[in-house]
Amino acid sequence: MTEQHERHERPAYRFERGTDGPKVILAGVDGSESSLRAAAYAGGLARRQHALLAVVYVQPVLAAGAALGAPVAETTDEIAEDLITQIREAAERVKGIFDVRWEFHTFRGDPYNGLVKAADELKADAVVVGASEQAGHRIIGSVAIRLVKAGRWPVTVVP
Repeated sequence: MTEQHERHERPAYRFERGTDGPKVILAGVDGSESSLRAAAYAGGLARRQHALLAVVYVQPVLAAGAALGAPVAETTDEIAEDLITQIREAAERVKGIFDVRWEFHTFRGDPYNGLVKAADELKADAVVVGASEQAGHRIIGSVAIRLVKAGRWPVTVVP
């Protein structure tokens, strides 16, 4: 009896310097200290990976507040403008030291669904968010936990 041996050649994997790793890193910001730390952390990742940093603010849609005549849209627009100003100032302070390509995007909706939509539309390879600073989230779950459970992207939660 002769044995037959089959050879299965696997194609050799070639590492290509500068082409592996994430291309788009999404950082969710809402003005909280932890979200700004998350944006800074994501900026460092984007710089080291030569990736695009997509900074995303999800503008809440508060129909109840608007129905009561509260200037909700104006308030959230002001938050978005303030965040853009803070990010631009931070980028200017490190200009020439750390070069990172970045964009600012505003999406409307609740934070979780807004970040999911942003990650899908921007084709994010990774998502970075700040840990929740609200006590109630320990019971019902935070946006970060929901993103992790979605299992669609690597998620980094920055304290």
